[in-house]
Amino acid sequence: MRIIRAAKVLTGRPGEAIEDGEVLVDGTKIVSVGPRGSAGQAGDVLDLPGHTVLPGMVDAHVHLGFDDKVDPVTRRSSESDHHLLLRMAENARKLVSAGVTTARDLGGRGFLDVVLRDAIEEGLAVGPHLVVATRPITITGGHCWYMGGEADDEPAIRRVARENLRAGADCLKVMASGGLMTPGAPPSWTPQYTTGQLRVVVEEAATRGKHVAAHAHAHDSIRSSVEAGVTTIEHCSFFTPSGHQYDARLADLVAASGTYVCPTVHGVISRIAEVHGQQLLDAWLAGVAAMRDAGIRVIAGTDAGFAVGDIPNPTDGYVGGLETFASVGYGNAEIIEMATIRAADACGVGEVTGSLDPGKRADLIAVAGDPLERISDLRNLALVLVSGRSVGQGTVDTVTSSVG
Repeated sequence: MRIIRAAKVLTGRPGEAIEDGEVLVDGTKIVSVGPRGSAGQAGDVLDLPGHTVLPGMVDAHVHLGFDDKVDPVTRRSSESDHHLLLRMAENARKLVSAGVTTARDLGGRGFLDVVLRDAIEEGLAVGPHLVVATRPITITGGHCWYMGGEADDEPAIRRVARENLRAGADCLKVMASGGLMTPGAPPSWTPQYTTGQLRVVVEEAATRGKHVAAHAHAHDSIRSSVEAGVTTIEHCSFFTPSGHQYDARLADLVAASGTYVCPTVHGVISRIAEVHGQQLLDAWLAGVAAMRDAGIRVIAGTDAGFAVGDIPNPTDGYVGGLETFASVGYGNAEIIEMATIRAADACGVGEVTGSLDPGKRADLIAVAGDPLERISDLRNLALVLVSGRSVGQGTVDTVTSSVG
C-alpha cells in the first residue's frame, strides 16, 4: 500500500478540499482519503509538499483515430488500420501525459477504439481508461459517413446500433445534425435525424444499459436530442446559416432536462478567429458562458483529433480547454468539477472514477501549485496514476519518496 500526501487534496466534489491531506492506495483502488495521519502507518509514503492531489481528469470527447485524409470521391484513406491503430496508441499516450485518466472516444473506424481500449486495460499500451462509441450513426453521406455507421431509417439505425454494441461499444454516438469537417455532407445547421429516429438510438442503447451522445449543432437537433432522451449533447453550438445564435429558451429546456452538454471547448481557440472570423469566435464563447448562467450541466471535452483549419487540436492540449472555460467566467472549482466527477458521471463511469473516494479506482494526479488558485497549475504534473499505475510524464521518480 502507498500513502500519497500533499499540501491539498481535492476530492472532485464542489467545495471539498482537504488541507495537508493524504490518499491511501492499495493496488488499483483507493482505500481512504483524509487529513495527514488518518491512514496511520499503512504503507510507504510519497510526500508532495507544495502540491495538490486531485482526481485524474476526464476528457469527455476525443477522437484518437480521426483520419481527415479520406478521399471524398474514392471513399478511401491511404492509412491502413494497422498504422492508424499505432497512431491511436500514441495519441492515447499523449492524452494521459496531460493528466487525463479517462477519455470518451466518440467516433472512429473499424472498431479500432475497442481494440485500443482493451489493450490499455491489459497493460499492452499506455493511456487512459477509454469509453468508446465505435462508429458514429449518421445518414448516407452524412457527417463522418466514412467511419462506417451510415443508416437512413429506423431499421437501419437499429442494425448499426446493435452492430456497434455487439462489437463492444460502451455508448452510442449519433450525428443529430450535420457538421463542419465532412465535404459534401449536410451543413452544421441542418438536422440529419428526427426526434423519433434519435429515440431509436436511445432505446437500443438502453437495452444494454448504455448511454447516447448526440452531435448537435442545429437548434432543431438540440431540441430533438433533449426530447429523445440522450445523455449528452456534443457541441450544442446553436448554429445557423449566419453563425452562432444562442437561444435562451432552448437553453432553458436543456437545463431543465438535466441533459449534460459538452461544448467541446479546446485550447486552440485563436485559430477559430483566423479561420472563421473573430465574430464567430466571440459568439461561440458568449454561448459557452451563457450555458453556465442557464444552469446547464456543462462537462469538459476537447474534440481532440479534429483540426481547426490546418492546425491540429492535439490530445495533450487538454488543460488549454479548461483555461478557455476560465477565460469566459467559469470558476476554477467549477472547472475541476466539470473535468472530473461531473464528466465521469456523464460518461457513465461515475461509480468507479471521477472523485477520490474509498473503493474507486486509483485514478489521480498530483500537480505542483494549487489549481483552485490558478487553473494553469494543472500543467505542472508530478504524478499520474491510472488504476494505481504510474504513467505519463509525471512520475514518482521526479519527487521525494519516504517511508512512513
